[in-house]
Amino acid sequence: MRFLKALVSPRGAVFLLLVILLVAIMLLNPNFAEPGQIMRYIQRVAPVAIVAIGQYFVIIAGEFDLSQGSLITAQVIVAGNLVGQDDARTVPVLALMIVLGLFVGLVNGLLTTLLKVPSFIVTLGMMLALLGLVLWWTGGAATGNPADSFRQIGRGGIRELAVIDFLPWSVLILAVWLALGIWITKRPLGKLLIAIGDNARATRYSGARDWWVTTRAFMISSLSATVSAVLLVGYAGVHPSVGRGYEFVAITAVVLGGVVLGGGRGWIVAAVAGAFVLEALFLLLNIAGVPSSLRDAVQGVIIIAAVAYSGLVFRSRRRSGPPTPPSPGKEPDAPDGAEESSATPALAGEGAAHNNRS
Repeated sequence: MRFLKALVSPRGAVFLLLVILLVAIMLLNPNFAEPGQIMRYIQRVAPVAIVAIGQYFVIIAGEFDLSQGSLITAQVIVAGNLVGQDDARTVPVLALMIVLGLFVGLVNGLLTTLLKVPSFIVTLGMMLALLGLVLWWTGGAATGNPADSFRQIGRGGIRELAVIDFLPWSVLILAVWLALGIWITKRPLGKLLIAIGDNARATRYSGARDWWVTTRAFMISSLSATVSAVLLVGYAGVHPSVGRGYEFVAITAVVLGGVVLGGGRGWIVAAVAGAFVLEALFLLLNIAGVPSSLRDAVQGVIIIAAVAYSGLVFRSRRRSGPPTPPSPGKEPDAPDGAEESSATPALAGEGAAHNNRS
C-alpha cells in the first residue's frame, strides 16, 4: 500500500510515467530496446538533465533562473570562437567558461539577495543581456568552429565495450554531476537551501547567511549551464540558436519531478527523471508523427498539470491533519516530503555552526 502511495506521489509519479513512456516507445520501435540505442537516448538527455540539476537548487530555495538558456548560447559561442583549431586552447577556454559561468551566477544571486530584486526579473534581464551580446557578436549567424579535441567532450566516448559497445562521455559526466548534486543535498548547503525555500525567515533567525547560500545556488545553476554548453558544442554545433529555451525545459523537468515551485520540497533524482520523461515524451511524439511545432504547447500543458497535481496532493495532506499517534514501542512513520519540510527547525544549530565556520 505504501509503495502504491509512493508511486502516485508528486515525486514518485515521474518514475512511473517514465517507465510507461519507455515501454510505449519500445512497442512502436523495438530497436529502441537495444543497449546502444539506450545509451544514445541518455546522451541526448544529458545536457537537459544537467541544466535541470542546476535549476533544482535554485527552485528549492524559492527562486527561478531564466538565464540558463542564454548562458548556454553565450558559452557555445565563446567556445566556438576562442578555441578555433588550436588544441592548446582547449583547457584555457574551458577555464574561462567556468569563470564566466560562476560570474553570471554570482551577479544573479547578489542582485536577488542583497538588492531584493525578484529572481524572475534579475534572470530575465540577464537572459536578454546575454542574448543581445551574442546576437551583436555573431550577427545572428553561425560562427566559429572549435577543434575536434573540444567537440569530442560532447560527441566522443569509450568504444568497443561489451554489450553497450559505446559509452558516451556525456553519460559519464551526467552521472558524476548527479552524484555531486546528491552529495550537495546531504551537506549543510543543500539542507539550508531547502530550509530557505520552506521558511526563509526562520533560517535567517538561525544564524545562517541566507544571501550567500542562495547566491551559491545561482552559481551552481550557471555552472550547470556551462557544463551543458560544453556537451552541446560536441554535437549541436556553434550557432546562436543553441541553448534557446533550455531554461524552460529545465523548469518543466524539475516541476515534473515533483519539486514544489516556491521551494522547500523536492528530490534531485526526481528532477533528473523529469528530464528523461520529457525526452521520452518528445521522442514518442516524433514516432507517432505529431508535428514538432506542438512541442511548446505540450511542454506548457505539462507544467500546468504537474503544478496543479502537486498542489492538490499537498493540499489534501494538509486537510488530513496530523498523523495518528503511534502505539507504544513503535516509531511513527515519516510522511512523504518530511525530510524536506522539517529542515528549517532542525537547522537552528547547524545554520549557526555553518555561519561560524564561514
